[in-house]
Amino acid sequence: MDDLITPAEAARVRNVTRSAITDLLKRGRLQSVEVGGRRFLRRKEVENFAPEITGRPPKSSATGDRRTTVHIRAANGTSTSKSGKKKSGKK
Repeated sequence: MDDLITPAEAARVRNVTRSAITDLLKRGRLQSVEVGGRRFLRRKEVENFAPEITGRPPKSSATGDRRTTVHIRAANGTSTSKSGKKKSGKK
C-alpha cells in the first residue's frame, strides 16, 4: 500500500502552505485519494513533485544590450559589417 499523507503533512514535506497544496490539487498537478471522507496524497508523488517554471523569461544577455550587425555590400562587390545598438522605438 502507498504511504498516504494529509494535505497538511504534504505542505510540511514541501515546505509550503496547505493552501498551496490545495491549489495544486485543484489544478490537477497533484492527485489525491479519498478514504473515509478524508483526502490523502501519496508521499512519493509529493516528494517527487517538480514545480513548473513560471514568470517572465530571463533576458537574452546579462547587460540587456541588444546589438545588430548590418552587412553592407558596395557596388564594387566588397562588403563591410557595421554593428550598432538596436533602437527600442521608445522616445
